[in-house]
Amino acid sequence: QVHLVESGGGLVQAGGSLRLSCAASGRAFSTYGMGWFRQAPGKDREIVAAISWTGDSTWHADSVKGRFFISRDNAMNMVTLQMNSVNPEDAAVYYCAASRGVLGLHIPEYDYWGKGTLVTVSS
Repeated sequence: QVHLVESGGGLVQAGGSLRLSCAASGRAFSTYGMGWFRQAPGKDREIVAAISWTGDSTWHADSVKGRFFISRDNAMNMVTLQMNSVNPEDAAVYYCAASRGVLGLHIPEYDYWGKGTLVTVSS
C-alpha cells in the first residue's frame, strides 16, 4: 500500500510559479507510475501529468504542456509538479496518485490517492 501526502499549494499570482510535492510512504514507490490530477469547483477531476516508474517517460496534458513539469525522486519517495506561468484556469485542488501501471492516463488506473492541496490563482 502507498500513502500519499501533497504539499506546496497556496495562493499564486497569475504568471507566477508554484512547486507541488507529493511524499509517498512504502518501500515499493519505485514500482508505481505516478500522476498529478486536479479538480476545479463544479468540474470533473482531470489528469495533469504522469510519470513512469523510472521517470524516463512523462506525459503532460495539452493545457499545461510547456508550463508544468512532473518529476520524481525514487530515492526520496517524492514526486513533484513544477507549475510555471500559472493562469486562473489552473486554480483547483491538485491530487497526487499512484498507479500499478507504467504510465496511467486515466483515473481508474490509479489505486492510491492523496487528499489534495489547493492552488488558488489571483489575476
